[in-house]
Amino acid sequence: QVQLVESGGGLVQNGDSLRLSCEVSGRPLSTYAMGWFRQAPGKEREFVARITRSWSITYYADSVRGRFTISRDNAKNTVSLQMNSLKPEDTAIYYCAAGTDSDSHPSRYDYWGQGTQVTVSS
Repeated sequence: QVQLVESGGGLVQNGDSLRLSCEVSGRPLSTYAMGWFRQAPGKEREFVARITRSWSITYYADSVRGRFTISRDNAKNTVSLQMNSLKPEDTAIYYCAAGTDSDSHPSRYDYWGQGTQVTVSS
């Protein structure tokens, strides 16, 4: 059984940085394309960033491009999301997800972590 565990969330101030990690167990990380999504109170889950299984090609939502960086370390079975220049509107629960194909739609992912809270104060 595949399990994803996120860590690294917290309370920060406007302009600060955070690094989220997602540890994958049960199957090698190299098996999966990975994505980060977030969900704010009262809003739908939205795409943040994704990285392909092969070649580690990255894609970002317009709202985070240039501020966030997704990366993967297959040897450590870990995917990371470096978040810089954080804004109050980045406040949400952040989820990592694993799937066969890289995609921006949550429905295309098979496995999800439990989420980690990121709160950015103004």
